[in-house]
Amino acid sequence: MRVPIIAANWKMHKTVQEAVDYVEQLAGLLAKGNVETVICPPFPLLGFVAEACRQHGLRLGAQNMHWEEAGAFTGEVSPLLLKDLAVDYVIIGHSERRQLFGETDQQVARKVKAAFAYDLTPILCVGETLHQREAEQTLQVIAEQVRIGLEGLDPSQVRRVVVAYEPVWAIGSGLAATGADAQAAAKQIRKTIAEIFSLKAARDVRIQYGGSVKPDNIVDFMQQEEIDGALVGGAGLDAEVFASLINRAQGEVVS
Repeated sequence: MRVPIIAANWKMHKTVQEAVDYVEQLAGLLAKGNVETVICPPFPLLGFVAEACRQHGLRLGAQNMHWEEAGAFTGEVSPLLLKDLAVDYVIIGHSERRQLFGETDQQVARKVKAAFAYDLTPILCVGETLHQREAEQTLQVIAEQVRIGLEGLDPSQVRRVVVAYEPVWAIGSGLAATGADAQAAAKQIRKTIAEIFSLKAARDVRIQYGGSVKPDNIVDFMQQEEIDGALVGGAGLDAEVFASLINRAQGEVVS
């Protein structure tokens, strides 16, 4: 049984006090359920919210990392440091990293392998651009990103990976894919993993949808058989909104 996982990617938002207040507020709003909740703040905030997350049963995630433990990489963050800060998850290959900072599929793969070397769980992001969608290349693009991103792993590692299907055209645009779109992409992800690794690995991988996820559409995605959660951007910045989203996802709505 795959445990649902919903993560808030704060991107480049919040001060120290805002971050600490958010975690405390969120913890008080969440209904009891079986959804694993992950908070992914900017790097400087990780240490400030780590203890609060631990106390309230929330998981801590980072938004990126380098594949090397140490070295002359100005502005980068080591996986060793993330582990030292009690980080559980790390987002790898987000479309903003790929598009704005030129990350390649091969670099993403190196980061995924490094995450496992330091006992961090990667959230591997895949997704097509609007141009690729209009050219009907969605499934091909997703399969290639999954194939390269997981290259060099063994089936036991692959089973731990979280894959986030995030169509690039839906991120921050207010336009979300439909539940059927997300389901088709998730099926392609599992099909690709089964072909490369094993059917068991494909069945065990948790798949999130990301891209303009909100409380009023989360249920549509969670009702899809192959979708196990969401990677949330804007709706994850407000504790009340994010709590509502999570509670709806687990079938409980806070009035």
